[in-house]
Amino acid sequence: MTYKAGFVSIIGKPNAGKSTLMNQLVKEKLSIITNKAQTTRHRIMGILSGDDFQIVYSDTPGMLLPKYKLQESMMAFVSASIEDADLVLVVAGIDEKYDEELMERLKYIKVPMLFILNKCDLGVGSQSFDKMNYWKENLQATEYFSISALNGEGVNELFERILEFMPEHPAYYPEDEMTDKSERFLASEMLREKIFTNYEQEIPYSCEVDITEFKDEENILRIRAEIYVERKSQKGIIIGKGGEAIKKLGTEARKDLEDFFGKQVFLETFVKIADNWRKDEKRLRRFGY
Repeated sequence: MTYKAGFVSIIGKPNAGKSTLMNQLVKEKLSIITNKAQTTRHRIMGILSGDDFQIVYSDTPGMLLPKYKLQESMMAFVSASIEDADLVLVVAGIDEKYDEELMERLKYIKVPMLFILNKCDLGVGSQSFDKMNYWKENLQATEYFSISALNGEGVNELFERILEFMPEHPAYYPEDEMTDKSERFLASEMLREKIFTNYEQEIPYSCEVDITEFKDEENILRIRAEIYVERKSQKGIIIGKGGEAIKKLGTEARKDLEDFFGKQVFLETFVKIADNWRKDEKRLRRFGY
């Protein structure tokens, strides 16, 4: 039996639906999803193994022109995923327009590139058809697909084509591995997702989560999380009046953690201030950027 294995990089602008697509392709929720742009900050690998194949997907931060150190690190993750790839998926939402400055880097991709027009369930009339023609005129890709990553429309057909592009190669990871990320990292991401869904404006973008304790005992998982913000005023918002906001955050996060890890979770959360951490190289390295 011929075995195929390869790396697939999923790239695109913020809020194109890259994380939703990867979760659909690997059939697990590995990347956090919110309706806010720039939710994904790291390169997150999702590993799908079958009897005769292994596909290693990379969900990446949304492509943008960096304004500070954190965003520079995020774009480095995008570049690294493209360099490793056997296949690149370029994802764009149905309302998105071609950005020549951002898409310039795609001209140097040497592996096959599939263009994915996402959120087609939101299209009205001939909008999906017209938008696909627009992209065909502006972006040269190996093939073009219309999907809805949210409801799975067109994803199975896309997967079958991705598999055809994979080279003959032994598996890169054990077949029972789902991701290259640690359980600590996944826990921190679940907390960060709740920050994005519970707070508005600049607050989610100013926060980082550091898991300082992760004790997996027989009947309970004990997690201690530190939430870092950039200013004292942000700390007050995260905690909320009488601690109500952070209590709600913790309750929602704990439920997701228990669902994911399959056991009771004891979660402690603390809020700390790290001035301008998004521009501080030392802090960024500590947070894994």
